[in-house]
Amino acid sequence: MTVTIYHNPDCGTSRNTLAMIRQSGVEPQVVEYLKTPPSRQRIMELVSAAGMCLRDAIRTKDTPFDVLGLADPAKSDDELLDAIEAHPILLNRPFVETPVGARLCRPSEVVLDILENPNIGPFTKEDGEVIIDSEGKRLV
Repeated sequence: MTVTIYHNPDCGTSRNTLAMIRQSGVEPQVVEYLKTPPSRQRIMELVSAAGMCLRDAIRTKDTPFDVLGLADPAKSDDELLDAIEAHPILLNRPFVETPVGARLCRPSEVVLDILENPNIGPFTKEDGEVIIDSEGKRLV
């Protein structure tokens, strides 16, 4: 099994996650999910593998979440999937799947928990937050 990231290159969290994967020595399969959205079945597989429910995988910020009334707890998974299918930006990102497991990597350093080689050396996020110091100690 390869490492796959469902990536949005316009998202700093997604870019940081991708950088950590690459720094671990792996070139992942990158799926730009806004250009190539995963199927409904694939979304449910990822959500399940990450130990989440679909509602927890929906992005509320900078999306049509409110306009579509998706906060309504009566909305079924099928209705949520309909919304994600029509507006892929509603799927939170980045989802990463590795041989170790799958996670929604928010914050980005969650990816370290599912990398086969989490000892990636020093790492600083784009915003300057140090995740792993110069001695390899994870700070977050």
